[in-house]
Amino acid sequence: MATKEERRAELTAVFREARGCLRCPELASTRAQVVFGAGNADADLMFVGEAPGAREDEQGLPFVGAAGKLLGELLSEIRLSREDVFICNVLKCRPPGNRDPLPAEIENCSDYLMRQVELIEPRVICTLGNFSTKLLRGEPVGISRLHGQAEIRIIGDRAVRLYPLFHPAAALYTRALLDTLRADFARLPGLLELAPPEQPVRAVPEPAVPEPGLAAIRDLASEPEPEPEVDVSDERQLGLF
Repeated sequence: MATKEERRAELTAVFREARGCLRCPELASTRAQVVFGAGNADADLMFVGEAPGAREDEQGLPFVGAAGKLLGELLSEIRLSREDVFICNVLKCRPPGNRDPLPAEIENCSDYLMRQVELIEPRVICTLGNFSTKLLRGEPVGISRLHGQAEIRIIGDRAVRLYPLFHPAAALYTRALLDTLRADFARLPGLLELAPPEQPVRAVPEPAVPEPGLAAIRDLASEPEPEPEVDVSDERQLGLF
């Protein structure tokens, strides 16, 4: 099992990979920068939104506009802060004109999200809005029917409590949605107090058997690999706490 430091270093490595991503040519050519995610690298609670907007694209951090301010207020009401959670989006690049993510873009970017879940190891994941809810549930049911209903789901290789919520951007202009979002948020502390979901058993690969006579040669020829250096500036840009 990887240590906290190893998982943090690997998360930073995934960030570096995403920063130069060219999987979606249109997004790569129009973005100012990749918005990978930010927050606590060992958070029990993760939020997954839709895609970066203009301010996020400019600053390289998720949820820094009006929706982000509301998210911060909702966290404060349950005695949490952005430093306690990890926040990211389905897409790591801003779609031109803030249009909806395309299916191919979601597929291209989903690997980064799965690796974030694997490395951060959250116990609860809040999906904000339709896109993240449909992606992580693997079903087309919309947020209006699912909000505020927690369920245990396997995301990648991890079992988590998935908790769909309305996106804060939608609640900014509709008082009824804001009241609903606030009520759903109020249930989060109780979810975090529950025992972690039981994790699926992973198959342990059998060790490879070296060819006779080659093992000694490899031992003599091999030298210890240097420990990878962690670029602190990358961690600051990533926004890790």
